[in-house]
Amino acid sequence: SQDNTLFESLSGSLSNGSGEYFFAGRTSQPSNSIRRALIQFDVDGSIPPGATINSVILTLEMSRTPTNLDWTLELHRTKSTWGEGASDASGEEGNGTSSAAGDATWIHAFFDTQFWPVLGGDFESTVSAAVFVGPLGTYAWGSNQQMIDDVQGWLDNPAVNFGWTLVGDETSLGTAKRFNARENTSTDTRPTLLINFTPIPPVPATGTWAVAAMFLSLSILGTAIIRRGGPA
Repeated sequence: SQDNTLFESLSGSLSNGSGEYFFAGRTSQPSNSIRRALIQFDVDGSIPPGATINSVILTLEMSRTPTNLDWTLELHRTKSTWGEGASDASGEEGNGTSSAAGDATWIHAFFDTQFWPVLGGDFESTVSAAVFVGPLGTYAWGSNQQMIDDVQGWLDNPAVNFGWTLVGDETSLGTAKRFNARENTSTDTRPTLLINFTPIPPVPATGTWAVAAMFLSLSILGTAIIRRGGPA
């Protein structure tokens, strides 16, 4: 449903809400600044209420990197609401652009009226999933129990679905990785969340069809792919 990049800036003047890319990691000189990505999916709009989540896989396309070295990219569950404004950086987009109304920034959840409780975004310290990201290509996070728990929680209580924060290696220089966002012109490389789920069995039928209906209800499984398209 939305994505954005938090560009380290104490003024909150940089964002890229409507850009084709988002970033995570630390840049090289001269800025040496941190980037963190925010990503959110419309879970309850795609999965039937009451379903049981069996597995979850997040797939991202990494399209630019200063080196082919492997760096750890972590998913952390975001704890508070945030925004995606109309800011759209030019070129390779790594420096961001002027924040627009409603954008998430390093200091703002929504530019320039609502602030994060802490600088750099509000997310759980617990790692939901971690992957080594090296050369250009497609990378997948999950499935594991923490990601399943995250998505199950969002389905059961949509009001707390603020997505994940993508955090790269922030201790070394030149670790920033660029990923294709939901606005990317290459639709096949936009972020995708694959969810396997079991729906609530329907109420058993009565009469002569009861046995067949009960058998079918035990056989139903579901799989949903949430591919983030253009602007919501």
